[in-house]
Amino acid sequence: MIIIDIFIKSIWAGIGAIGFAILFNVPRRTIFTIWTLGFLGGLIKFSVMHFDLGIVFASFLGATAIGIASIQTAHIKKSPPLVFSIPAVIPMVPGLFAYKMMLGLVALTRMENTDEYIQTLIETVNNGAKMMFVLISLGTGVAIPMLLSRKESIKKSKFNKNKKLVV
Repeated sequence: MIIIDIFIKSIWAGIGAIGFAILFNVPRRTIFTIWTLGFLGGLIKFSVMHFDLGIVFASFLGATAIGIASIQTAHIKKSPPLVFSIPAVIPMVPGLFAYKMMLGLVALTRMENTDEYIQTLIETVNNGAKMMFVLISLGTGVAIPMLLSRKESIKKSKFNKNKKLVV
């Protein structure tokens, strides 16, 4: 039952990636690939979270997988890697933590009870810290594979099939 739940959440992550891809007006030929990358990132994130390794580490692994796969698919589809990675990683953005943090900040403005204020402050800071660390892990997970693989131009890459041999 848990595997089915992870699979369904991953499908929805892929559908969310398609939504952001359409919003960003990416080429039509990249839509299915973006869904696949969103699904892959969601599958890795939710699987790692199932083993209680934390949302930050799970998001980092999912974003890293998306970053690596987007580089490979960019060479195949002849599009920049960001066309694939950004829409695929956006569904992993921690909107719930941001929402709870904002609600906590609003609640702090009207509280007068010290014990209740301290408890709400702790929860608000906790949600804000989780949100920031997940956002940092998403950005880092997508950026590191791209930074490491940009040693040479696409024209000189071993993935370029149009490369002519010069003897």
